Amino acid sequence: MAESEVKLTKLAKCAGCGAKVGAGVLASLLDGIRVRRDPNLLVGFDKSDDASVYRVSDELALVQTVDFFPPIADDPYLFGRIAATNALSDVYAMGGEPKLALNIMCIPESMSSDTVHQLLRGGYDAVYEAGALITGGHSILDDEPKYGLAVTGFVHPDHILTNSGARPGDVLMLTKPLGLGVLSTAAKAEMLSPAGEALSQKLMTTLNRTARDIMVNYRVHACTDVTGFGLLGHTCEMAQGSDVEIELHPGEIDLIPEALELARVGLLPAGMYRNRSFAEPWVDAGDIPLERQDLLYDPQTSGGLLIAVAPEDAPALFSELKGAVPSAQRVGEVRAYRGGKRIFLR
Repeated sequence: MAESEVKLTKLAKCAGCGAKVGAGVLASLLDGIRVRRDPNLLVGFDKSDDASVYRVSDELALVQTVDFFPPIADDPYLFGRIAATNALSDVYAMGGEPKLALNIMCIPESMSSDTVHQLLRGGYDAVYEAGALITGGHSILDDEPKYGLAVTGFVHPDHILTNSGARPGDVLMLTKPLGLGVLSTAAKAEMLSPAGEALSQKLMTTLNRTARDIMVNYRVHACTDVTGFGLLGHTCEMAQGSDVEIELHPGEIDLIPEALELARVGLLPAGMYRNRSFAEPWVDAGDIPLERQDLLYDPQTSGGLLIAVAPEDAPALFSELKGAVPSAQRVGEVRAYRGGKRIFLR
C-alpha cells in the first residue's frame, strides 16, 4: 500500500480526545506535587481548569494551554484542522483570545512530506481563522502520529472565566451537540454514514470563537469546554470546583441521532467507560435510558462550551447564541449543594 493510501486512524490506538488520560487517574497522578505560590498565577494546574492564567499587569493576563492527540481523521489536513481547533478551545473557555501558537507534532519516519505538509496546513488554517499566529513548534519521530498546539492568549485579569465559579441559580447552556466520540469510533470502524461523517467534521472544525465573543458580554460565572471527559465529567468538575450541585435535563440536550442509535447497539469509545468510572459516583441518573447516559459520558473532540450564566441574563444570552453557534441549548441549572450526589439527571 502506498503512503498516500495509509489511513491515519489505523496508525492510532485511540482517536482524538478519546485518548485523554481519565480525569480520576489524572487527579491521582498530580496529587502531592508541590505547587509553587505566586500571587500573579491566577489559575494553575491544581484547579483542574482548561488553561493556566498569569497576570502580567492590571490590564493583561496570559492564558496558556497545550493540547494534542492521535489522528481522528484519515485526511491529514482535516486531522490538523480538528486538532488545532480543539487546542484553541481552552483559551476561549477561559474567556480569552488566542494570540500565539506553537506546533507539537509526532510523525512516523515513513510519513511522506506531503502528508506532513497537509497536516500542518490544516493547523495553520484553524489558527489563522482564530486571528492568531503560529510562530514555530517542535516535532519528533514516533510510530503513532500525533498533532496539536501550545497556545497563548490574552484576557483581562478581572474577566477570567474558570470552571469553578458557578453559583446557585445559574442557568447552564451548551453550544454544540453531543455524540462526537461515538461518531469517531464508528468512523474508525467504517460504520459511519456519509451524513454522520460530514456532520462530525463540521462540528469538530467549528471554532468556539463566536460562542466566546457572545458570552463575554453577559454575566457568565463559569465556563468550560466539553471535550475528553464528556459532558458529565466536565460538569462534575464544575460542580466540585464551585461546591454546588447541578441538575441537567437530558431531554433538552441535543444528542446527535446517529450517535444515539450507535450507542444503543453498543458502539462506544473506551474513553466513555473511563469517564463513567470517574463521574458516575457523583451522578443520580434517575430513569434516563442507558444509551442517553452513554452520550453524556461520551468523550468529545473539539466540543462546545458549557456556560453557567446568571439567570437574569440567560434569556438574552440564549437568544443571541441561537443561530450563531452549532446548537444552542439550555441544559440545566445550578443549585446549592446539599451533600451527596453532585449531578442530577431529570
